[in-house]
Amino acid sequence: MDSDPPTPASTTPVADYLDRPAPGATEDHLVVPRSLAQSMPLRWQQVFVGLLADLHDAYRDQPWPQYRVVPSRWERLADMDEEQLAASGFHADLGPDGELEYRDARDELVTDAATRRVLAPVDDPLPRASAGRVPPRPADPL
Repeated sequence: MDSDPPTPASTTPVADYLDRPAPGATEDHLVVPRSLAQSMPLRWQQVFVGLLADLHDAYRDQPWPQYRVVPSRWERLADMDEEQLAASGFHADLGPDGELEYRDARDELVTDAATRRVLAPVDDPLPRASAGRVPPRPADPL
């Protein structure tokens, strides 16, 4: 009987999953939209709340700050409006030749505004938690 030893399970499954592109994941944080979490099936919510309670209990002594979550996406500087530019640390003004010039927070000229992408605030495309249930699509089979 030729049997390979079982492959050990990962000891870092959260990092393994979130190190690949995942909605709501950044290098340091995971954002779970409340409207979507509240719309999941009851058993999923019960398990999730239990996991959150475990996390909060395990790290209750940490100095948790308040977080401000800003829906954002990567945009080209040349496509952004004034508010997006300001929130991203840039501004645009007419230059001496009458063309738009883009400058960064240090007032340095940005020469690649047509191709440079920055993280810019956008209107949240997801419903607010107060909007009610958002029916989830069925999960893909394992």
